[in-house]
Amino acid sequence: MAAIASRGNPLLKSLPLFLTWRSLRYRTICSGRLGFASSSLPSISEQLPVPGTKVLETFKEEFEIGSRVITLETGKVARFANGAVVMAMDETRVLSTVASSKGEGAHDFLPLTVDYQEKQFAQGVIPTTFMRREGAPKERELLCGRLIDRPIRPLFPAGFYHEVQVMASVLSSDGKQDPDVMAANATSAALMLSDIPWGGPIGVIRIGRISGQFIVNPSMDELGLSDLNLVYACTKEKTLMMDVQAREISEKDLEAALRLAHPEAVRYLEPQLRLAARAGKSKKEYKLSMVSDATMEKVRNLAVAPIESIFTDHTYGKFERGEALDLITQNVKRALQEECDEESLKVLPKVVDTVRKEVVRRRIIAEGLRVDGRQLDEVRPLYCESGNLPILHGSSLFSRGDTQVLCTVTLGSRGDAQRLASLVGPSTKRFMLHYSFPPFSINEVGKRVGLNRREVGHGTLAEKALLSVLPPEEKLPFTVRINSEVMASDGSTSMATVCGGSMALMDAGIPLRGHVAGVSVGLVSEVDPSTNTIKDYRIVTDILGLEDHLGDMDFKIAGTRNGITAVQLDIKPAGIPLDIICECLEPALRGRLQILDRMEQEINAPRPQHDRNSPRIAMLKFSNDSLRRLIGPMGSLKRKIEEETGARISVSDETLTIVAKNQSVMDKVQEKVDFIVGREIEIGGIYKGVVTSVKEYGAFVEFNGGQQGLLHISELSHEPFLVIHITDMVSVGQQISLMCIGRDVRGNIKLSLKATLPRRDSDTNDIVEEPIPVTKQASSVWESIGNVPDSEEEQNSDLEKLPIAKDENSEGSLGTYKTPSFLIRSAAECDEEEKSAGFNPSSESTSEPQSISGSDKKLKSSLSDQKQQKKLKASLSDKKKLKKLKASPLKNSASASSVNSQTDTEVPKTCINEKKLKLGAKLNAKVNQIRKRGLVLDLGGGIQGMYRFEGDNSERDFEVGDELHVVCSSFSTKGIPVMSLVEDE
Repeated sequence: MAAIASRGNPLLKSLPLFLTWRSLRYRTICSGRLGFASSSLPSISEQLPVPGTKVLETFKEEFEIGSRVITLETGKVARFANGAVVMAMDETRVLSTVASSKGEGAHDFLPLTVDYQEKQFAQGVIPTTFMRREGAPKERELLCGRLIDRPIRPLFPAGFYHEVQVMASVLSSDGKQDPDVMAANATSAALMLSDIPWGGPIGVIRIGRISGQFIVNPSMDELGLSDLNLVYACTKEKTLMMDVQAREISEKDLEAALRLAHPEAVRYLEPQLRLAARAGKSKKEYKLSMVSDATMEKVRNLAVAPIESIFTDHTYGKFERGEALDLITQNVKRALQEECDEESLKVLPKVVDTVRKEVVRRRIIAEGLRVDGRQLDEVRPLYCESGNLPILHGSSLFSRGDTQVLCTVTLGSRGDAQRLASLVGPSTKRFMLHYSFPPFSINEVGKRVGLNRREVGHGTLAEKALLSVLPPEEKLPFTVRINSEVMASDGSTSMATVCGGSMALMDAGIPLRGHVAGVSVGLVSEVDPSTNTIKDYRIVTDILGLEDHLGDMDFKIAGTRNGITAVQLDIKPAGIPLDIICECLEPALRGRLQILDRMEQEINAPRPQHDRNSPRIAMLKFSNDSLRRLIGPMGSLKRKIEEETGARISVSDETLTIVAKNQSVMDKVQEKVDFIVGREIEIGGIYKGVVTSVKEYGAFVEFNGGQQGLLHISELSHEPFLVIHITDMVSVGQQISLMCIGRDVRGNIKLSLKATLPRRDSDTNDIVEEPIPVTKQASSVWESIGNVPDSEEEQNSDLEKLPIAKDENSEGSLGTYKTPSFLIRSAAECDEEEKSAGFNPSSESTSEPQSISGSDKKLKSSLSDQKQQKKLKASLSDKKKLKKLKASPLKNSASASSVNSQTDTEVPKTCINEKKLKLGAKLNAKVNQIRKRGLVLDLGGGIQGMYRFEGDNSERDFEVGDELHVVCSSFSTKGIPVMSLVEDE
C-alpha cells in the first residue's frame, strides 16, 4: 500500500491510519484481489492521541419579571469580547457584546456605535435576496440600535472619548417576544461585565394596556390588542429614556403607566449586579479629556460679556446670532494666540460652548428669559397652509417660528405596501412616513447617502403619532406614504412633521379621527455638585435648536385633543427624576392645544377630491376568473394597459386597484378594464363597445367583457329621418359609447346610441287640445328599396314599427311610442321652419287650402326641377334638426301645413290631424317612400300611413312626391293607418 501511495500521489504518503486499507482489515492488493488482514492489529484508539476536554466556565442569573422567566448568561460564547451576555426569554435569545479601543481618545466627543442585527437564521429562514444573505441595516435594525444607544450614552463619564462599539445579535426568535428590550438589557449587563467605565446598570421594560389593565413585558399578540406600547429605561432613581406609541391615551393614564414601569424596570438591576460581581472585570483607568480650571476661567473672562450681550438682544435671528458667536470665538482665539497659550487653543471651541451654555441656562433659571424673548410656556408664531401643491393627492406647509416643513401624501394600492423582513411583527406596512433633513435646511453643504439614523428615528416618531388616527383598513384599503421635507430647521422638526403630516392627510381626503399636533418640551436645571441632585429647574415649551443643544432634555409629545399618541424622551445628564418628567405633560398639553386650534382653522375636515386634478385611486371588485382575463398570459395584458395609460394596476384576492395620475387617465383605464372584464349590466349605464356586425334592422355590439347587445336602427339618432342606411351611422369595428335601455322578452340586451347624445330641445309625446306642445319633426326610418324584406310579413312588421303620436284625452286615439318617428306641427311651425331653412315660401312654393272631402280625382304632382329637389334635400340634411315652435290652440279642427318648396303642386293648408283621421276619411296624401310591396304616404300634419300594392299596381306606377287621393280603410295593429286609393268619379 505504501508503494502504491508513493507512486500515485505524494500526498498519500502521510495518510492517517483510519484512511488506510489496514484500518479496514485489508492486508494488500494483489492481482486485483483484496486480502484480509489479521485481527491482531492494534486498535485506532490505541494509536491516536486523545484530546483534552475544555471546560467553559459559565455564569448564569435567572429571575422573573412580569410572569416571564429571564436568564442572563456569560462565559460560553464571545469570550474574547470585553463584555458579552446572552439574555433568554422563552425561546428568544439575544447576544450583546461591547468592545473599546485601546489607544487614547482622539475626539472631543464620545464615539459610541451601537449595531443591532436580526439575521434570518434566527427564525430558520433563508434570505430571499439575490445573494441569499443579509444586506444593509434595515429600518427596524436602526431603530433598535437607537433604542439601545439613547439610555446608555448619558452614563459614560464626562471626558471619556474612547471609541466604544456595541453589537447586539438575535440568536433565535420564537416570534412571541420583541428582542429590542432584551438587547438593551443585555447591553447593560455586558457593559457591567467589561472594564469600560460606565455609570450603570439600567433596566429597560415594556408596558402594554388591554381593557384598562397594564401588562408588563407583553407578548407580540398582546401588543396587537394593546392601546399602549411604552418602553421605559431608568437607573435606580432616575429616568433615562422613554418611547411611547399609544391610541390617544390621556396624560393621567400615561403617568400611571410610568409610575408602574419604573419599579418593574428596577428589577433588572439586581441580577446584573450579581452577575458582574461573579464574572465582571475590574474597571480600567482611561484617560479623560478634561479642561483645566485655569483654562476655563481665562476663556470665561474673555467671552462671557460679549456672549451675554448677544443673548440679551432678541433681534438676532438664528444665523445672525451664530455669526456673532463665531466672531466672539475668533476674538478669543486671537487673544490666546498673543499669549501663546497652546493648551487653551486646543480646547477653545469646547470651552466657548460651555460658556454659552452657562449664560443661557443662568438667564432662563434666574430671570425666566429665553433666547428669542418668549415666555417659558409660549409657542412660536405659526403658519399653516394646506393644498399648496394641488396636483398631488395631499400637501401642506407648516411653519413654527423659523422651522418649516413641507409634507406630501401619496396614495397607492395594497401592493405598494412596504414588505418587512423582521423577526417579529407584521410582514407588510401600509402607512409610511419618510423624513428627510437636507443640508440646505441649516445652510450647510453635505452629501446625501443611504439611510440616516436620525432621519429614520424622527420619521418613525411622526409615523407613530399619526398611525393611531388613521381609519381601519376596511375603510382605507390603500397604502399611504407621507414625505416630510425639512425646508428650514430651528428646533423640533419631527413635531412639525406631525403637524404638517396631519394636515396633508386631511388634504388628501383621508377621514382622520382628528388632527394630531406635537410640541417639544425642554428642561433647564441647576445641579448641586456635592450631592448631584437638582436644586432648581425650569420647564421650557417649544424649544429652539439652541435651547435643545444647551438644555438637559428634549421631550417630544404628540397627540390629539383626546390624548397622547406618541412620546419620545432624550436626555443629556445621567437621569432626570420621574416627577419632573410627569410635570412636563401639562405644559405640553397646553402648547399642543394652541397648535391644534391654528391647524383646524386651516383645514378641519377631509377635502373632497372630485374637483381637483390630482392622482386618483380606485378599488374594484371582480371575480378571480375575471381578473385572470385582465392580467392575460404572463401579465402581458396588464402591462399593456399600464404602458398605454401610464397608470398602475395591482391585483389581489377579488380586488383590482388602479392608481392613475388624474381623472382622465382613470377613466381611460376603467374603460379598458370594463371592455376586457366587464361589469354588472345596469339599465341607464353607459358602456364602450365595438360593432361586430351590421344588419338591416340594427347593429350587434360587443361590450362589457364580451357581452353582445343589439343597437336597433331606431336608437341611432334623435332625428330618424336622417338615417336612411344604418351604415351611414356605424360600421364594423367602430368603437362607440352606448346606453343600456333594457332587455327584451328573451333577455337580449337593448342598446341605444341616441340616449347618450344631447337633445337641443325637449320632446313630447302627448298631444293635447290646447296648446299643442313644441315638438320635433322626424321622418320614419324605413329601409330603402334595395334592403326591403322579402316576405310580406316582414314588410308589414317594418311598417308597423312606425310610432304615431297619441292624444291621451280622446277616445279611439292611435297608439303611441316613447320616441315617435313623426310629430304633428302647426302651420306656423312649418312657416318658421321654412324661414330657418333659408326658403322663401312666396317664391318657391304655393299652397292652397283643400278640404279633406275634396275632389275624388286622383291627383299627381309634377316636379318642377330635379336639381331643385336635390338642393332642397341637401339643405334639409345639413340642418339635421328642425326647431319646434309653439302651436296655436286648436278649436274644432286642427290646421297644419307641410313643407313643399320643391314643386308647384297645390298643397292644402288645412291638414288632417289624428282626431279627424277615422275610417272612411278621405284626403290627399303625398308619396314619401316607395317600397317593393307598398308606399309610405305623408298624410299631412306629421301623420304617415301605408298603402299596399294590389292587383297590377307596382312601384313603377308611382314616383316620390306624387299626390294621391286616398281613403282610410283600416288601421294596423300598431295604429298605423292603412290607406286605399279613391277611384276617379
